[in-house]
Amino acid sequence: MRLLRQAWQARRAAHRARLSPWVDAHRHRVIRGIKHPVYDFLFTYYSLRPAHLLRWSPGAGVLLQDAAPGDLDWPGDFVEVDRGFSLHFQRFPEHRRNTLAWAVDYLEAVHNREPSFGCFGLHEWAMLYRTEGVRHASTPLRLSLADIADVVDSQGLRCTHYDAFRFFTPAAVPRNRIELARATSVEYDQGGCIHANMDLYKFAYTIAPFSSGEVLADAFDLARRAREIDMRASPYDLSGHGFAAIPIETREGREDYVVFQRQLADQARPLRSRILEEYRRLVTGL
Repeated sequence: MRLLRQAWQARRAAHRARLSPWVDAHRHRVIRGIKHPVYDFLFTYYSLRPAHLLRWSPGAGVLLQDAAPGDLDWPGDFVEVDRGFSLHFQRFPEHRRNTLAWAVDYLEAVHNREPSFGCFGLHEWAMLYRTEGVRHASTPLRLSLADIADVVDSQGLRCTHYDAFRFFTPAAVPRNRIELARATSVEYDQGGCIHANMDLYKFAYTIAPFSSGEVLADAFDLARRAREIDMRASPYDLSGHGFAAIPIETREGREDYVVFQRQLADQARPLRSRILEEYRRLVTGL
């Protein structure tokens, strides 16, 4: 595939314009020592550097016609070819190739599994269950710790995502319907899970620049919206940051949460398919 100079320059400019406001806002907060209980997660829990989020790539096997070395956001990965630069599949680091097959299996399993919508976002509640420690100490709670424990006791825990489950308090762990482990992620992760859908961002940037900038930007945008829903359904009071609570301690709040959860799952499904295709192309091209 060949992209004319005008076409790839327009795509690169659109990528930067789309993501720069989020990166700039994060940098502004870091410089001033300001914490954000919703958006900091996207730049601390996930390991992609903010500057790298702004880097655009067409993905592997695409010729950037009439590109010069100074035009490249990933200069160490692209090779010069006739009238431009291209990213060859074989440039993917050998020491990272053994994870690709697992990623394909995982993405396929989640994509093909029936989604579940019965967890009601209680993972943040389980992280506060019967403990005095508060994860976001600078953000007030909208319920007491005793009320939080009562909600967990009354609703039960149905988490399917290990990377949420591993932060449960010791008292909350045995209350989960399933005892999760890293090794069983392929077996239990499913497309209705807020965190499994948020983690599509991780799968997109893990193979950057061999994934396209558009896939990376779409995955970041989905992760941002997932994180907003995630924290709005938490026991924290985010009104000071402009977020209305999804009060899952009430029947109406749980119903609203499921609506948001289903909407996000519908948006994540085609994105997961695109990321899976990127991984399959990479495996085939090696």
